[in-house]
Amino acid sequence: MTASAPRRLRVGLAGFGSVGQFLARRLDEGALPRAELTAIAARDLEKAARNAAALAARPRIVALAELPALADVVVECATADAFPEVARTVLEAGRTLLALSAGGVPAFPDMVDFAERHAGRVRIASGAMPGLDSIRSAAEGTIRSVKLNSRIKPASFVGEEYLEARGYDFTRPLDAAVRVFAGTAREAAAAFPRHFNVAISLSLAGVGFDRTMVEIWADPDIPGAIHNVELEADEVVLSLTSRNRPSEANPKTSRIIAPSVLAALRSMVAPLHVGS
Repeated sequence: MTASAPRRLRVGLAGFGSVGQFLARRLDEGALPRAELTAIAARDLEKAARNAAALAARPRIVALAELPALADVVVECATADAFPEVARTVLEAGRTLLALSAGGVPAFPDMVDFAERHAGRVRIASGAMPGLDSIRSAAEGTIRSVKLNSRIKPASFVGEEYLEARGYDFTRPLDAAVRVFAGTAREAAAAFPRHFNVAISLSLAGVGFDRTMVEIWADPDIPGAIHNVELEADEVVLSLTSRNRPSEANPKTSRIIAPSVLAALRSMVAPLHVGS
């Protein structure tokens, strides 16, 4: 007797910018044969429909409230500001949320309890943060300290209210790197909601928002963001560095972000999963 083929994982996208469109194209090309793109929600539905017109899968373009009924897993690729609304909508329906905008997590402080009450699940995509598997493993023991040092191209900081209020002007060339922030991951995420998903992801994997220390530098001599993590634990000492290449579609986003989501989706459907 031949076993029937398993039902394909239904994937919805909450947000349809450069990351969402990359994922849509890859799924449409058959990158994950066991998954299918079924629906897309976006702030501008007409624009999303135009951008999705060439997809052979013909996903439905719907309001956010309709998305969970059409998907088993929803990829949040919107913004930190939109994160709480997306997360509540998806988790209340008992679906799995695969999130990119980890910087929005502090604005939804009861997220884990909310997910548990509604039988939903949250998975944070690794994105530009190196070594989350190793950090999670260290957290099963005793972590003594975690520090993140991030170097960002100055142009990425143009328009940041936190820095403009402190007199920084990154529309002008810098001669050398300048430290623009030192504090906790919680403070970093509040000050830079567009940039510091990495700080929140690191915090969630390790010792929390208030024990994860962060330094941020504006550095004119780098091609893309550099994130260095120094961790000391009873079981291991880690020094982890990622040197990210900027996305061609959106230079303020690291190129590895969208593939990290594809890898996370692959781990949900593949018979072999490598990592903790």
